[in-house]
Amino acid sequence: MATININENLFEIVDTIEKMTIADSFVARSNKIGGGNGEAKFYVGNENAETRSFFGENGFRINCFLLKKDLKEFLLNSEGEYKNPEQPYQKKENLPALWQERMKIIEQLDEVLHFTLIEQTQIAGPRIYVKAPDNDPIYKLIREIALPNISYLSAIKLIDPNGNFVFYFKPFVDYFGEYENPFVIEEEIKILEEEELPTEVKTQLLRARKGQGKYRQALLEECPFCPITLISDDRLLIASHIKPWVKSDDDEKIDPKNGFMLTPTYDLLFDRGFISFSNDKKIIISPWLSKMTCSKLSISPEKQYPMLPTAGRENYLEYHRNNIFKG
Repeated sequence: MATININENLFEIVDTIEKMTIADSFVARSNKIGGGNGEAKFYVGNENAETRSFFGENGFRINCFLLKKDLKEFLLNSEGEYKNPEQPYQKKENLPALWQERMKIIEQLDEVLHFTLIEQTQIAGPRIYVKAPDNDPIYKLIREIALPNISYLSAIKLIDPNGNFVFYFKPFVDYFGEYENPFVIEEEIKILEEEELPTEVKTQLLRARKGQGKYRQALLEECPFCPITLISDDRLLIASHIKPWVKSDDDEKIDPKNGFMLTPTYDLLFDRGFISFSNDKKIIISPWLSKMTCSKLSISPEKQYPMLPTAGRENYLEYHRNNIFKG
């Protein structure tokens, strides 16, 4: 059984629920788009064998935790939306100040934040809802920092060192299929366009943002196929950055060693940090992917891909493992 080390404690991984979308009805009033005060109950899935196997029988009560570092990461990843909202929040003028306040609150918390979830059995129907005991501060904090539609929770079911089930929850942000807020990208492009660089250089840097131009050509010359699937039709290959374009300096943006040619599914998995690679060409799989998803993708921990070009990419891969990979 796979394991995960959390604060020097080793847990066995049972399985993962990858995405439970946070709806507008759940978030605190300060973050809402529509009307109403917000509901404390949270939808975790439909009534079926898979959901029951993960959470428990009817009327379950489960011990859960969040990590302080995950809450900080979530706020950093959602900073662009808080400060330059894309969605029509009712009180969007307050969001920049709320981001600052919430980050200060999180900074003062313990490293591990425990809470309890209880199934709401009084709600009839095929949908399963949970709620924490009244006034639970950690559950309340989730509702306060989450932004509707672009926030979601994932959960890993674990066995702790004492043999008990415990559930590790983590919030994520997804900008309708994009990892980065559009404003952040626009600002980075604006800064680049204002730099005193030759027009041709700027063009190459901007094309590299989309995996095009000389950057893509150089990558194809070095590795004209996806090292995972071995597909060589260049129409189906994406020039993926290892260290993201937004985080790279001008040289790194167009450095072919800062990239792989990948087919779309694996490009997305790598870009979002659900997989990474060791310097000796072995895949590293995030615990935030379920066993079923891994099975469907035909990926398994420590599988080696001999054609993966890691030479010269060691520093970029280290950055990816430390900053992008969802460990």
